[in-house]
Amino acid sequence: MALDKVVIIGAGPAGLTAAHELSKSGVRSIVLEKGARVGGLARTELYKGYRIDVGGHRFFTRVPEVAALWREALGDDLVTRPRLSRIYYDRKLFVYPLRLGDALGKLGWPESARIALSYLRSRAFPSYPEDTFEAWVSNRFGRRLFETFFKSYTEKVWGIPCSEISARWAAQRIQSLSLPRAAWNAMRGQRDGQIKSLIQAFEYPRQGPGMLWERIAGMVASRGSQVWLNAEVTRVAHRDGRAAGVAVRRDGREETIEADAVISTMPIGELVASLDPRAPDAVCAAASRLAYRDFLTVALIVNRPHLFPDNWLYIHEPRVRVARIQNFKNWSADMVPDPGKTCLGFEYFCTVEDDIWRMDDAGLIRMAATELARLGLAQATDVEDGVVIRQAKAYPVYTGEYESHLLAIRRFLEGIANLQTVGRNGMHMYNNQDHSMLTAMLAVRNLLGENYDVWSVNVERAYHEEMRLPHPRPLS
Repeated sequence: MALDKVVIIGAGPAGLTAAHELSKSGVRSIVLEKGARVGGLARTELYKGYRIDVGGHRFFTRVPEVAALWREALGDDLVTRPRLSRIYYDRKLFVYPLRLGDALGKLGWPESARIALSYLRSRAFPSYPEDTFEAWVSNRFGRRLFETFFKSYTEKVWGIPCSEISARWAAQRIQSLSLPRAAWNAMRGQRDGQIKSLIQAFEYPRQGPGMLWERIAGMVASRGSQVWLNAEVTRVAHRDGRAAGVAVRRDGREETIEADAVISTMPIGELVASLDPRAPDAVCAAASRLAYRDFLTVALIVNRPHLFPDNWLYIHEPRVRVARIQNFKNWSADMVPDPGKTCLGFEYFCTVEDDIWRMDDAGLIRMAATELARLGLAQATDVEDGVVIRQAKAYPVYTGEYESHLLAIRRFLEGIANLQTVGRNGMHMYNNQDHSMLTAMLAVRNLLGENYDVWSVNVERAYHEEMRLPHPRPLS
């Protein structure tokens, strides 16, 4: 069947990549974005000339097709930046990846010896079943190091005990590392380009990641496609095993758009809830049980030219609620309009309607300024302005039961032949930007008559070896 009109839900990395790939094949699309700006979770917000990277986005990939698209859109505006991230713990900054002398000197020999003994104990008596984040990390690093450098930060981010987080999340985010491997790489001078967590440099758009998506939105529009902002999809119609169109609310009015195919990046649970006719009760119940972690950034404008050299700091400090602090000037000087000032992004992980989310903007700015001083990074009086950016459903939560819920949803949606779900929230998979883009590329090829398994995009493989688009499955 020829494609004359494809509706894409969401103008983030996956949605705009899909629109771009369709446009290369001469297929026009309508991209419907609920927000006021393109980029989704990878957008760049603007406040009084200060550019704010929502969540922080290092550009690194081993997928050639993704790298080629970045360069096509950005050219010389894609710059190479050194990576520096450190852990703030016990009022000290620990370089990550580990540097043996740095860690030993700051922890001290007695504590280092306890960590080593704990590691040896974990190797002799590992925890089984290894189905939680706690067991997975403890088996590879030892219980004591887990409690020092993983437990408090992870629980601050996710809001649940590490014993309730799936081991799959750990395997996906910190794969191929162990205590001996980290120590070995530290002694070798940190040079191991094959390990995701040890990347020493990355590329970055001069004006933040949103610069990429604004460029791609322009490219898509120049080829005859449309990008609608402030357009909320309220219903996805399907009949006879095919998506038929969507209802969208914009400017206070609702209209229906017929479609030959639909690519969705909206949270997969919301997609199920929007289906018309309604999905079976068991599928709706599974969708309602998928959990998310919400997130907000308090951007502080600090009247100091330099504070610390890191891209961001991971805050392992129970006396403050901030989990991570970005220094936007250290991503790119073009993120900050006044070189005499610094803009910091205090990142708070929360749940919609909890006390942090409900706090007014002025209260959040005061809290972040107080925590800045408490951490000893600057004085609260150095803060001259600030802005708050909220992001609901920023991170799919990998709780113990999420895989069974997701499988039930996937099986049902596979019955809608011309509906493709892609991207982080569209697949409830903690994808990075490049992985989300790859799923979109595969989905477009499916709509054009090929047969790829979009769900086979393997995060670990994509970071360990050059990963091209896989071979399509045989058509059944």
